[in-house]
Amino acid sequence: MSRIEKKLLGQSLVSDGLVTQEQLNTALTEQKRTSDTLGYTLINLKYLNEQQLLDFLVTKLNFSYANLRNYVIDPKVVKLIPENIARKYHCIAILRVKGAVTVAMLDPLDSFLLDNLEYTTACKIKPLVSTLAEIQTALAEFYREDATTHVPGATGSTQPTTSGAAPNSSIEEFAKRIQGHGEKRSGDSVIDLSQINVTDKQSIIQLVNLIIMRAIKEKASDIHIEPDENVLRTRFRIDGMLQEVMSLPKTFEAASISRCKVMAELDIAEKRIPQDGRIKLQLQDREIDLRVSTYPTLRGEKVVMRILDKSTVLFGLEDLGFPDDTLTTFSALITKPNGIILVTGPTGSGKTSTLYAALQCIKDPSINIVTIEDPVEYQLSNINQGQINPKAGFTFAGGLRSILRQDPDVIMVGEIRDYDTAEIAIRAALTGHLVFSTLHTNDSAGAMTRLIDMSVEPFLVASSIIGVMAQRLIRTICEECKEEYQPPPAVIKRSKLLYQAGKTKVFQGKGCLKCNQTGYRGRTTITELLVPNERIKELIVEKSATSVIKNEAMKQGMRTLRQDGLAKVLRGLTTLSEVIRVSADDEI
Repeated sequence: MSRIEKKLLGQSLVSDGLVTQEQLNTALTEQKRTSDTLGYTLINLKYLNEQQLLDFLVTKLNFSYANLRNYVIDPKVVKLIPENIARKYHCIAILRVKGAVTVAMLDPLDSFLLDNLEYTTACKIKPLVSTLAEIQTALAEFYREDATTHVPGATGSTQPTTSGAAPNSSIEEFAKRIQGHGEKRSGDSVIDLSQINVTDKQSIIQLVNLIIMRAIKEKASDIHIEPDENVLRTRFRIDGMLQEVMSLPKTFEAASISRCKVMAELDIAEKRIPQDGRIKLQLQDREIDLRVSTYPTLRGEKVVMRILDKSTVLFGLEDLGFPDDTLTTFSALITKPNGIILVTGPTGSGKTSTLYAALQCIKDPSINIVTIEDPVEYQLSNINQGQINPKAGFTFAGGLRSILRQDPDVIMVGEIRDYDTAEIAIRAALTGHLVFSTLHTNDSAGAMTRLIDMSVEPFLVASSIIGVMAQRLIRTICEECKEEYQPPPAVIKRSKLLYQAGKTKVFQGKGCLKCNQTGYRGRTTITELLVPNERIKELIVEKSATSVIKNEAMKQGMRTLRQDGLAKVLRGLTTLSEVIRVSADDEI
């Protein structure tokens, strides 16, 4: 069960007075040891009885109750769930309609179990709640009785035997189970996740694969597997924010980290220095790349995996959330015959998506588009994409020189990192090519001074740059739990845009299951587009400060990142706190 769902069930039970906070804490600790569901653990500890849990799930959380005595169940449907899983986690498949399987279970909030069942049955799972006695009676009818059933409170009862190791198995026992599964793969080989049995939570191989699959399912951009003092913590970055999804016993650390390193073809014996690698996955008809990075910390090696889902549908410019006037201006810029267009922002601000959308918009059989990237994140049809290889001497600067001999019309450089790359890109723009690239600067005006800081001549910067788009990704309010609220008057007065609009109420997300109780679901962009006019070009040549260039651009009508964010607040798309979080500390 995820952290959010544990909080939903556990804290809701505390709020209703069914269990105390101390009892909940004890149950959560016991659950980590046994790997049982939270509901089952609470019953087994006699903190509440089965009927109380059933009534709570039905009346408070609106789950439907399945009286199994009234169902005529097809044995073939029951066998969709392996017997050991059905017995251990108290669930039974009772109905299959097209691509959906209805499952009666004791704890319908256990997302780990739901994920397992979904991948095991290859169907969508519709959970219903039922009693433990009814489930065990049905299981006894449809499965052979070769395992002892467990009834909470019964003396001498034991957990059903499963094919998996016990939750507190030693690392040595796990190591025996994963021997023979960590062979080195060739660089082009593919791991097919859809063919892996994910029903045994105690298998390290299956556990790591399940973590990856769950991250993909939840549209996470990064997976963090990090050792803490007493646990191995797993977090996903979803919509730009890290969310804890799992805490495993510390004994899982060595085998889990080693498994990640084996998949990425890294040296599992080397734990003193950082390492980088890649994993190529095939999940049904989806091709997914993972960029893997390890980093030695005081408590052990940390692993971060960046997820690149090649099946992700690329957005068009009109889908990126640009204001109408920004979209019109930017669309005009990308059709110019020459010049440099820069997209700036921190890592994870959507720069690559914007560049890809621009290239998709202008590609045509009559022009030659060539890119040099690190890495190629998505493959684009009818565009010649290249990827740097520093070990082989293929750098941005060297690759850009080669591109100029490829008769290009449009060039995309993944990032301008040094003087050589900047100088060649500018020369290309001044000799009749349209060049796209990115920089890591906080705002659009900062791109000019950054290039000058790289020792590029100011007059070359002023002559070549035709537009700079600074952007951020900002979370949007969940439509399922959206509600109106009134910010403090001081905040309204500080926000000129809200104050001038006479707005005293805006929107926020209350938090629900759809958004994992965050109040946000999905992201859009806020942008700041600077198109240099003659006065701004003069300021660049004079090496004026970033603030001076920005103020002049604002006089000419440029909308800042924060102003664009506040406009989206007025439209009910995002919140004031989110705009303040991602935009600069200028006046709001």
